[in-house]
Amino acid sequence: MSVQTAISPAASTRPAHPPTLFSSYTLGNIVLNNRIVLSPMTRSRAIEGNVANPLAATYYVQRASAGLMITEGTQVSPQGVGYIRTPGIHSPEQVAGWQRITNAVHQVGGTIFAQLWHVGRVSHSDFHGGELPVAPSALPVEGEAFTLNGRVKIPTPRALETSEIRGIVEQFRKGAENAKAAGFDGVELHGANGYVLDQFLRDGSNRRTDAYGGNLDKRMRLPLEVAEAVAGVFGPSRVGYKLSPYFAGYSMSDSNPLVTFTTIAAELGKLGIGYLHVSEAIAGPAKIDSAVRATPSIRDAFDGTLIVNDGYDAAAAEAAIARGQADLVAFGKPFIANPDLPLRYRKGAPLNAPDQATFYAGEEKGYVDYPALSH
Repeated sequence: MSVQTAISPAASTRPAHPPTLFSSYTLGNIVLNNRIVLSPMTRSRAIEGNVANPLAATYYVQRASAGLMITEGTQVSPQGVGYIRTPGIHSPEQVAGWQRITNAVHQVGGTIFAQLWHVGRVSHSDFHGGELPVAPSALPVEGEAFTLNGRVKIPTPRALETSEIRGIVEQFRKGAENAKAAGFDGVELHGANGYVLDQFLRDGSNRRTDAYGGNLDKRMRLPLEVAEAVAGVFGPSRVGYKLSPYFAGYSMSDSNPLVTFTTIAAELGKLGIGYLHVSEAIAGPAKIDSAVRATPSIRDAFDGTLIVNDGYDAAAAEAAIARGQADLVAFGKPFIANPDLPLRYRKGAPLNAPDQATFYAGEEKGYVDYPALSH
């Protein structure tokens, strides 16, 4: 008489060990080696014509052990420029410059997305031949622009005509086409930090009375049209969208951010985009009770991949992933100073300290000269 080992139903369906920061992850049809993301960070080192600096090939190759790298904000048109020495992706020279970088990254097995960017009103006439920056509404903006003439006050922008808005969609669509031609694996739409997509979404910056302003459905129209157009180029799974629910710089505000951002998260989910990248401080937004953090509600509203960012260290990132609060975690300043950040986190090794004086502009110093661990 044979003896069989009984297996309880509970045991047969028990989940495997929870994932860690170093577990692989499948984003659409891309397999990422780990769940560490290089956050997009402006470094202001582009060369003439807003072409990506050849040094950027070294910069991104040094950091290619990240599961996913997202480039610095890359403007989709001359109209989208708002900072000195930031790269674009709207001219043949810019596309060729980025192609050299993506080729170098792919040769070492890295995965890299371009962050598509239009600053809207966060700009200055110096960048636009004396013309005012554009925005959903002609509202004053607190803050300064960084131009070749130094820091200058951001002027009150001009409101886009309804007939011009389709052109913004086209700029992003063309930017996606150029990113694809340059060899990027996908793109992230910069819908955060007070730039043009964020400006249209929030009622503090959008006071329009046409089809692109007023209630939330109308304020979401431009961001969703842009997302749909770009998804038509790369396929939805290769498109991400960045959100910053409580960002308050550049006079940004919203009367009900929790509703606004969970609603657009759900609508972007209906388009099938690959991920949302949410920038929200781990301890809760400044002066906002942690109980109203938007990230948990966005997690519930969006079925795709969630990247979290802002204030995470290795332990906090591990905890967020293990608890299912996020799928991937993006790191900014630690990755500037530690090109081999995944290895350092895996080994529990000390981190280089970032040199804030070299974050923006300059050449090699503070860009490609941070030491890696000795092998």
